Amino acid sequence: MRYPWLPLLSQTLSLCLTLVLAPSSIAAITSESAKSQLFPLGEIAQNSSNSETDRLLQEGLQLYRQGTAESLRAALEKWSAARQLYQAAGDTAGEAVMLLGMGRINDDLGDKQLALSYLNQALPLFRQVGDKGGEATTLTNIGAVYSDLGDKQLALDYYNQALPLYQQVGDKGGEATTVNNIGAVYDALGDKQLALDYYNQALPLYRQVGDKRGEATTLNNIGAVYDALGDKQQALSYYNQALPLSRQVGDKGGEAYTLNNIGAVYDALGDKQQALSYYNQALPLRKQVGDKGGEATTLNNIGAVYDALGDKQQALSYYNQALPLRRQVGDQGGEAATLGNIGGVYSDLGDKQQALSYYNQTLPLLRQVGDKGGEATTLTNIGGVYSDLGDKQQTLSYYNQALPLIRQVGDKRGEATTLNNIGAVYNALGDKQTALSYYNQALPLLRQVGDKRGGARTLSNIGAVYDALGDKQQALSYYNQALPLIRQVGDKQGEANTLRNLASVQRDQQQLDAALTNIEAAITIIEDLRTKIISPELRQSYFAQQQSYYQFYIDLLMQLHQQQPDKGYDIKAFNASERSRARTLLELLTEANADIRSGADPQLLEQERNIEQQLNALEVRRIELSNRPNSQPEIAQLKQQEANLMQQRRDLANQIRATSPKYAALKYPQPLTLAQVQQQVLDENTILLQYSLGYDRSYLWAVTKNGFTTHILPKEQDIITAVTQFRDIILDPPRPGEEKTIPPQLISQAQQLSQMLLGPVANQLADKRLLVAPDGVLFTLPFAALNLPNHSEYAPLISQYEIITATSSSTVAISRQELAGRPPAPRTLAVIADPVFSADDERITGKKTNSSASNSIGSLPRALERSLADFNRNNIQRLPGSRREGEQILALVPANQSTQAFDFDASKETANKPDLSQYRFIHLATHGFVNTKEPELSGIILSLVDKTGQPDNGYLRLNDIFNMNLPAELVVLSACETGLGQEVKGEGLVGLTRGLMYAGARGVVVSLWKVNDEATAELMVKFYQQMFSQNITAPVALRTAQVQMWQKWQHPRYWAAFTIQGEWR
Repeated sequence: MRYPWLPLLSQTLSLCLTLVLAPSSIAAITSESAKSQLFPLGEIAQNSSNSETDRLLQEGLQLYRQGTAESLRAALEKWSAARQLYQAAGDTAGEAVMLLGMGRINDDLGDKQLALSYLNQALPLFRQVGDKGGEATTLTNIGAVYSDLGDKQLALDYYNQALPLYQQVGDKGGEATTVNNIGAVYDALGDKQLALDYYNQALPLYRQVGDKRGEATTLNNIGAVYDALGDKQQALSYYNQALPLSRQVGDKGGEAYTLNNIGAVYDALGDKQQALSYYNQALPLRKQVGDKGGEATTLNNIGAVYDALGDKQQALSYYNQALPLRRQVGDQGGEAATLGNIGGVYSDLGDKQQALSYYNQTLPLLRQVGDKGGEATTLTNIGGVYSDLGDKQQTLSYYNQALPLIRQVGDKRGEATTLNNIGAVYNALGDKQTALSYYNQALPLLRQVGDKRGGARTLSNIGAVYDALGDKQQALSYYNQALPLIRQVGDKQGEANTLRNLASVQRDQQQLDAALTNIEAAITIIEDLRTKIISPELRQSYFAQQQSYYQFYIDLLMQLHQQQPDKGYDIKAFNASERSRARTLLELLTEANADIRSGADPQLLEQERNIEQQLNALEVRRIELSNRPNSQPEIAQLKQQEANLMQQRRDLANQIRATSPKYAALKYPQPLTLAQVQQQVLDENTILLQYSLGYDRSYLWAVTKNGFTTHILPKEQDIITAVTQFRDIILDPPRPGEEKTIPPQLISQAQQLSQMLLGPVANQLADKRLLVAPDGVLFTLPFAALNLPNHSEYAPLISQYEIITATSSSTVAISRQELAGRPPAPRTLAVIADPVFSADDERITGKKTNSSASNSIGSLPRALERSLADFNRNNIQRLPGSRREGEQILALVPANQSTQAFDFDASKETANKPDLSQYRFIHLATHGFVNTKEPELSGIILSLVDKTGQPDNGYLRLNDIFNMNLPAELVVLSACETGLGQEVKGEGLVGLTRGLMYAGARGVVVSLWKVNDEATAELMVKFYQQMFSQNITAPVALRTAQVQMWQKWQHPRYWAAFTIQGEWR
């Protein structure tokens, strides 16, 4: 009697993009096992004298052979009942066979541990009755389960116990199965030649006994070895022999594996559409037979195709479907491959820390299962991330760890990619000849294995070296060789890279029109790829990585403008600048009014609520721990749990978007053109100053209702240096007694920056409101504190001009459009201030504390500042000035038009109440915190304890703000650094401001540095006095208050931090 169990190896392949001039990743490969559906129990049925067991056995056998998940479960019920009858009758042999069958079914259904339980019960029973064939089959099956679980050495041990037993009883079929399985272990361990030897021993044995299913399995496995060794045509030959055999015997599982493997070959050969065709044939078959492991493999492979085609969001969707299936079946190697692929997507989209997180989860899994090829891939990918982060020595270290592993497993393609990546590091370090040497080692290997995509990337990289060496003709030659190959394999991101590189050479050769054609084609591709990304965070990080395309485009257009000033190239440059700005914010503002959660899957919304509750519970626990000694290790664990939950929340938000009918119907606006900016944004009294910082030079466009001028500014690095020096001087606290003086170096720097940034347009500013659209470091610059241009004495810009900040003109226009017609809130003012931060606060203990700061503005340098470098620390100090500030502001408004929340009421619960939406002006006076690495963790701190002194979650984070409903005319964050955030190229500072605008605020007042408690209180009271008593707009009121503070206290540190963003009308 024999019960063969035949593994079938399939290859999954995922390429991460290798960027020109900074190549970074390679293929992630994993192998899987499938089992034959043969389970001939007829011999037992013939020997059975019990009609009931005979019926159960036969019905179970028929159901088993159908191979679907439903039929397998039904067969399990039949055989479980038969086992009980055999057991009751004392038929040990029959019971053993039923246990074997039940183990096999549970394995097919993905429950490996239960499968092992049944198989380990069957083994001693077979030995008890002396059934060596049954014993051998059970040993083979146990080995196959351990192989699936990644324990290859233990699997080999069981196979080697089974093999002599099969030979002893003359079971050629069982012998073939076990020999095949031993080959599969060596295959997984990277010894391809030894694997091939075993497969070639198995093949004639299967043919000898007429086992077509086993023959198909081994043909498939031999194909997989040739596939791994780079001989794709030989692999296809074996797969195409296997496919008709699987179909002939009705082995849908085997058919699915072969289709998957054929797809993988076409994938590697660059024929992505053909690959998708085969994968999409395999996927429903795998679902039909309940092969969750195989389903995960094919989902992973489909994701890899979309990954290579540049559709990162679609790739992420498939990878995230594959991952839980990998874990469900206990496939550690497959789990590692999918984690690595997800890491690759995040790396490509610019989220390098998230990529590292996934790669670092991958590495121990691969080492655990002994996958040296996968380990090498992951080491290479980690090296690629460090390369992107600028740590070239760390990069080389990882690449040099990977290279010998790749050569050890004979992965020519992986070797080529790693050589290519090492070349890129030397290129970045300036060693062009060494870079060329590595590239030239990589190119023939890629051609040998038929990797057109990798070959095209390497050609492009070689072109880039010659470009840098000044050999433009040689560079053009390599780029032009690369471009058709890249287009042939459908590599859109690679095509955009190469087009830009061609444009760069053409510009240097003064072929400006040809360069323009190519860079515009590249940007069209970038725009198209961007629109396919659902996640705002990923869309933002991807677009940030592509900003160099727009900088090049703008600079090229301005060069053309210098040559042909009457052709409108300067207008096209302005339009390009607008296209490159705040696109994610623009789309978020449109999405905010679409209520995309309406009509979304209720289950997804419930999962989202559960995650929010878990995050809140973690926050409360962290507050408790922060008051205990030696709690840092546990706090670190909580932070990791928090990071995991935040990622789950992002994934859920993307699923909600993908399934929301309102999101599907959403039409995102296009950025405005110059004419539209003049018509829709500007009035007669406003001038737009739009900056674009560049590597060689920067630009300023001055736009009025009826005018437009362009100006060349210094390069970005010069501007960064000047702004940084200016901020450092402002933030250096004055010594006691010098609070009312301005240091000479501050005046000098204010004049220098003013001439640099405003001097070219000084004669256009008269009597105008300044709408400033900064870029890069300029978002952190207090324009209000710059000197009036062309003034020898210090007079701040705010002394003559209203100043409003905007990320782009388009965001102002869309905000007006989305909020047009919105009725004003019925009441005037809500104030939340002076929260309770600790259990030893006098409002709990009744004892006066020494946390009050002096009321004297002269003691400002030593007074409290609304800032927390580490907001988990125990000594968060009370801000007494915030209470006086709130009370004085409230006194300006009738009591029936205001609400207040002080002390314990200044809580997160209060901030989240719907009542807040009833007020036109919302004032929050407390500590703020900014996380530049994880903007979602930025926020403001409200009461951290309740009236009994028990911990309360008072952290109002960015995500909480996004979920608020604040249809206010103005929200004022009277806290430190609330105007800062993570600087994202093309988006500006990503922080609290965009959350408030998403929540519905028409305008926002925020701060650019740590603000002194007493100075803030005085400034805010003056601001509201102007706005409410004089009935003037917020920008005019803020300007007036700041001028008054300047006239009284001089130093910009005390008055220039606050800026207004959004609507000014």
